[in-house]
Formats: sequence, structure tokens, C-alpha cells
Amino acid sequence: MQTDAIILSAPRQLALGQVGLKDAGPGDLVVRIGYSGISTGTEKLFWSGEMPPFPGMGYPLVPGYEAAGEVVEAGSDTGYKPGDQVFVPGANCFQPGERGPVFGLFGGASRHLVTDAKRVTRIDPGMGAEGALLALAATARHAVAGPNANFPDLIVGHGVLGRLIARITVAMGAPAPTVWEVNPSRMAGAEGYPVCQPEDDSRRDYTCIMDASGAEGLLDQLIGRIAKGGEVVLAGFYTKPLQFTFVPAFMREARLRIAAEWQPEDLIATRDLIEAGALSLGGLITHHANPLQAATAYETAFSDPDCLKMILDWEAHA
Repeated sequence: MQTDAIILSAPRQLALGQVGLKDAGPGDLVVRIGYSGISTGTEKLFWSGEMPPFPGMGYPLVPGYEAAGEVVEAGSDTGYKPGDQVFVPGANCFQPGERGPVFGLFGGASRHLVTDAKRVTRIDPGMGAEGALLALAATARHAVAGPNANFPDLIVGHGVLGRLIARITVAMGAPAPTVWEVNPSRMAGAEGYPVCQPEDDSRRDYTCIMDASGAEGLLDQLIGRIAKGGEVVLAGFYTKPLQFTFVPAFMREARLRIAAEWQPEDLIATRDLIEAGALSLGGLITHHANPLQAATAYETAFSDPDCLKMILDWEAHA
């Protein structure tokens, strides 16, 4: 089976192309993707060529791990049926092309995917394009509810991840955190929590500061804002070595934690919060694009500060 997919052939060389799909087995689903998201974290690093060596990495690559669509074929062992709506966290299902393998390290930016049914998550059909945000919301949930996690009282960055961390913190019954944002155009859109610039915040006794910005050189500033025994959590993705001044961290007995990727239980818990009406994904998608305009869409997603989340609308390409 041939399908359309976004192919990243080399850093900054990206276009819509054709790929072959592997045959589906009895435990597999064939999913027709309606919407796929563009990640401004790890996906941007592959696009720019800045990603450090990573298991399974290579070009050409089908990017994307945020996809939502409809089951069109279901194997006998899956428990699914055609018409079911699912979230798919990417798939490694592509046949080698004329020039060799097509890597599917993420593999979600494709009109059709073949995936093990155990990897997908059922979602409400009414979610539409917001269904593609489930992985990012689960990443936020993992940061605040994963092993040894604490709820943040300060979040750095009011992009999509920062907003989701704040929303999930409130949805799980914790006190509303403060959010720092240095870009005035991103300060709006808060739902039940305050947003301010760092210089307008005099507090220096935070117990848990969660960085969702991925910005470099923040550790000293953040450590200077925690209480004794406080924690700084790195929830972004960092490509360069991190460093901090030891003495202030020593005086505060600071703790440093890294929040890794979501786990299956985070997806389920996040979906349950959405279905219960405790968590909204509204207002996070600011841009849509036809996959035919993929090169421009990726450029916009990575360079336009007004773009919170770019969604590729595969239905528009039908």
C-alpha cells in the first residue's frame, strides 16, 4: 500500500512524498490520519539537524508523533473495528524506498499508518484536531504526576507545554501555579492561573519550578528562586550541556529532576481528564496547514512566536 507522507530527506529539506506501508498483521490497525501535529521540541531538532545521536535516527525520516485518525482496517486480534477514532503516537511502518530505508523513528506525519493496536488510544470523535494533542498533554501530565513528581508552583514558559502543565496542575486539584513568559504575545490565554514576566515576580521561595521553555542558561536564575530544599524540573529538551553555580544550589540544598517522555498510563489518565471535562485542549491550536504546504508549515511552526501549535490537516488533502 502506498500513502502520502511528510519526508524529511535531510536537515531543512522536507516535502510531501509517497511511501510504502508494511503489511498489517492480526494485531495491527490501519489508520487513516485526519490530523497530525508538528512538535517544536524534538521534531524541530531533527528538522534543523541539531538532534544529538539518537537510537533509530537517520534520514530520510517521516517525522511526527502526534496523530489522530480513523481505523479503516482492524486485525482479528485487536479489539477495534473500522470507524473507531484513535490517537497514534507515530509508527515505524514504512517500506524501504528506492534509496534505502525510510526511518519511522516518529512516523506520524502520514495519511495512513499501520500500527500495533496496543500502541493506540481510543479518543472521542468530537475531539477533531485536538485529538493530535494527546501526547503533548500526556507529557505535561507525566511531568506533574510521574514517579517522584511534585506539582509546580512556578512554570517557566507559556507555550503549549507550559499551558498544558498549568492546566493539568489545576485539573488535578493542586493550587494554581504562576507562569513566567518573556514574550508579550504569549501572555494571554491563561485559564485560572497568573502569567507574568520574571522581572515582575519578586517571590524567592518556590518549592517546585518547572521549566517548559527549553531555554539555555536559566538554571542559576531558577535556583535563585527556590526555597531551601526546593526543586527545579527540566521538562523541555536540551541539546547543550547544562551548568549552574554550585554555592547557591548548595545553600538551598536544591534538587534537580528531569521529566522524561510520557508513559501509556499518562495517555489514559490525560484522556480521562479530558472526557470528565476537567481538562480542556481548547485554544492551543493556532495554525492549520495542508500537507502540500508542509515546508512552509514547518518553518512557521518553528520560527513564528505567534504559532503555539501547527496542525497538518490531512482531510484538506483528501
